[in-house]
Amino acid sequence: RDLSSWTWDRTHIACVERFPRWVGGFNQCASPNNVNPFPPGLVLGSPCSPALGSHTIVSCWFTFVLQTMTWSFGWNSSLPVYYLRENQRVLLYASGHTGVIYNVLKNNQYHLQGHPNVISCLCISEDRRWVATADKGPDCLIIIWDSFTGIPVHTIFDSCPRDNGIRAMAMTRDAKYLATISDAEIQVRGPLGQPNYLIFNPTNNKELVSNSKTQVIYYTWVKGGILVHSAPLLTEKTFNKLVGKFSQSVFHLNLTQILSATMEGKLVVWDIYRPPPSASSSMGFPHIKPCKLVHLQKEGITVLTTVDSYIVTGDIRGNIKFYDHTLSIVNWYSHFKLSSIRSLSFSKTPAAPPAENTNYPPDCTLKSDDFVVRNFIIGTSDASVYHLTVDGTKLEKLFVEPRDAICAISCHPYQPLIAIGSFCGMIKVWDYEQKKYLFSRVFEKGLGVQSLTYNPEGALLGAGFTEGTVYILDAMSLESAISEPFRYSRSSVTHISFSHDSQYMATADVSFTVAVYVVRVKHRRRVWEYLARLRSHRKSIRSILFGVHLDSNEPRLLSLGRDRLLIEYNLLKSYKDHLAVLDIHRTDQGSYPTCMVWYPPLTKELFLLICNSGYKVKLFNSTTKMCRKTLLGPVYGSPIEQIQILPVKSTLELQKRYVVFINRDKVGLQILPVDGNPHKTSALICHPNGVAGMALSYDGCCAFTAGGQDRSVVQWEINLSALEAAVSLGGEDLTPFYGLVSGGREGKFYRLRSQGIDTMETRKVSEHICLSELPFVMRAIGFYPSEGEIEDMFNEIRFSEYVDTGKLTDKINLPDFFKVYLNHRPPFGNTMSGIQQSFDILGFTNSKGEKAIQREDFLNLLHTKGEHMTEEEMTDCFATLFGLNPEGWKSEPAASSVKGSEICLEEELPDEITAEIFTTEILGLTISQDSGQDPRISEAEQSF
Repeated sequence: RDLSSWTWDRTHIACVERFPRWVGGFNQCASPNNVNPFPPGLVLGSPCSPALGSHTIVSCWFTFVLQTMTWSFGWNSSLPVYYLRENQRVLLYASGHTGVIYNVLKNNQYHLQGHPNVISCLCISEDRRWVATADKGPDCLIIIWDSFTGIPVHTIFDSCPRDNGIRAMAMTRDAKYLATISDAEIQVRGPLGQPNYLIFNPTNNKELVSNSKTQVIYYTWVKGGILVHSAPLLTEKTFNKLVGKFSQSVFHLNLTQILSATMEGKLVVWDIYRPPPSASSSMGFPHIKPCKLVHLQKEGITVLTTVDSYIVTGDIRGNIKFYDHTLSIVNWYSHFKLSSIRSLSFSKTPAAPPAENTNYPPDCTLKSDDFVVRNFIIGTSDASVYHLTVDGTKLEKLFVEPRDAICAISCHPYQPLIAIGSFCGMIKVWDYEQKKYLFSRVFEKGLGVQSLTYNPEGALLGAGFTEGTVYILDAMSLESAISEPFRYSRSSVTHISFSHDSQYMATADVSFTVAVYVVRVKHRRRVWEYLARLRSHRKSIRSILFGVHLDSNEPRLLSLGRDRLLIEYNLLKSYKDHLAVLDIHRTDQGSYPTCMVWYPPLTKELFLLICNSGYKVKLFNSTTKMCRKTLLGPVYGSPIEQIQILPVKSTLELQKRYVVFINRDKVGLQILPVDGNPHKTSALICHPNGVAGMALSYDGCCAFTAGGQDRSVVQWEINLSALEAAVSLGGEDLTPFYGLVSGGREGKFYRLRSQGIDTMETRKVSEHICLSELPFVMRAIGFYPSEGEIEDMFNEIRFSEYVDTGKLTDKINLPDFFKVYLNHRPPFGNTMSGIQQSFDILGFTNSKGEKAIQREDFLNLLHTKGEHMTEEEMTDCFATLFGLNPEGWKSEPAASSVKGSEICLEEELPDEITAEIFTTEILGLTISQDSGQDPRISEAEQSF
């Protein structure tokens, strides 16, 4: 293929048309603008590069097997499960944004990957050859798949206006046509309601019927390609009886009527009036009229379909009933005690005729004939899937999955086991190597599983619940290991962690509280007891982490909150109802921390790795809590939310370590040590609606992600060699960093050694920058760090060689300065939205409806809040901004104040200051409202 034909924008759609082999959807792997011009599964190797160079193209090809989906746990029970092939019990269902073809007998899955959003509907052809899937959300797609090979054969882009997505979909029996109903507001709302079901006439491709909860709509495709519809208004007065909410509709077996089921157990019968083909349009178009209301059963009907000569219903009590064309009951299954029926899918293979060796049940007619019907698959509201063999009436449970959101997952520390917890109160344990379900436990109603963690020995499983209860379970049986669960939290328990020796367990909840539990020996038995709890944070707790004191091997406990506080607790001095605090440190200023983990011992110094909302990764000394390094983290549309160190298989691998991370919707890998190199990182979308949790296998071969509301857990196989290849192709030393600045290596910004100021004389520029000049150089090239950020940069440079040499550093060479600049600056530059947000918080709404700050309040804020300025600093700063100083601040060598304290801020500043006035008139910047990017920064970079 000619790779040069691929472009870095949405014209990749045209490229797909030119390469019909790749007509499938895109996996929306990470990229700067969330556009992936490569086939499903490919992962971009250079997420921060403004343009793709040839080496980056090659790295993309090497990284496409970086993380491969190997299994999908769970299914979307809101959608049907289809019976594809009977000989091996092959099923089709949706799990998150992936279609799954599951062979029950062989216990393997084939994944239909390509949707950028969660699948909203799917359907199959009558012969089970073709599968159609659709989604809702940005860049929504409809994809047609060959179910025999799993290959996408056609992709429909721009299938609905404004990226609303598809709400309902149906395929004709001969698979020639596909009909969809979009989720666009103009289409589905109003007097017709929200259509949620659609079906073709099995013998006429030009007739369809759909229904919402309140309306049935009959569509006809007439001459000229016009789709006309008939939607008679049906009220309680129509039949003088309560009709109920509609569930599903089908064409009657006689094809002259339509049947619509309701949640009152009734069927509305509609007559279809079709003018003869020779009739003129003046006689009207085909339409429907309500004929009768049949009270079919007491239970609300949730599923209505037809098979062979039967009309079939499934209801809220788990009953499945079969009727003939006169709506007389023929047979039913009510003794299985199933929950509400969600879907019924019959085998495409007709039932074998009765014989001596068959055991069909008798029907309920006077003749008591054998009830012969195809075998079928049952999907229920409790996320259970069953197979019913009619011959012998054998019901087989194929699988049961969580029916509510999945946020809690944890891998066993030395066995291939994963525990999955759901808001429905279910905990399931799987052998993820054999793909075998082992055991489960369902807790009483009201207990939703929010968090799960195995202890280091793997004997216990800590479970935190949505209403605050904490259980300690036996890992092999899920039976309670304590006499009574702990009920000290008043809100959802979001985090659980065990100490390295399993003597302590700590939890964190939504109420910003940390609770500690301890093992005591009583009557020669180890007993877990509550120790103490403390509301130590003012905002949500993002991480709770145990460590080890190196000098005593005693456990350490730390918590990290969105309030930017890192708190360490003194466990030895804590006692009943008193959790002692050892120290408190502030980690960030504008950004907030998102997660933390112990940095592996790749250096002599022990670090805590903390990620923040500003896409930065910070290393803090584990003892002093001093910020020792600030580095650019992965930039994939949203900040890192969780991070874990990938386990190693042997001691030989300890010097080559990796981290696995998740952000809002992606899972990714990064090579350690962290240094800001963009080629060391790669990611792909795993759950479009949000990732709720992550776990790693004990051997580091697999990663698991929980999708929260999409009710799925995905197992990813990790290929480290692919990421290493991408790094090698990205280059060494400064080469990987060239793409992070305007113009790359050949651009004006990187030519640091050329003269920065025009002069008539030959000058020799030093290759080092004195530490004291670092802030001024940073500001000169468009990065305006706060005083706290400057202090972090100073500490990073001062102590860069201290562990090895015992000496402090007071200067930095240009390559190292280049890296410090790239790692510390905001990843997206100065944005108008960031400035506006500050004014939204600090200001008031003026007469024009804009957020503004009074001049006196503005000056008072500069004097007293945050990194407040002295009177002299503020005067000197405004004198420079207003052009009253020839160059720089008074503290700079080249600056000499002209007016000094004579400046009158009341005259220079307006009474009300808005974000726009502050940006353009005071700071003198020209910020584009469209992109939110400050073009002055790139100008400063180039001039430097």
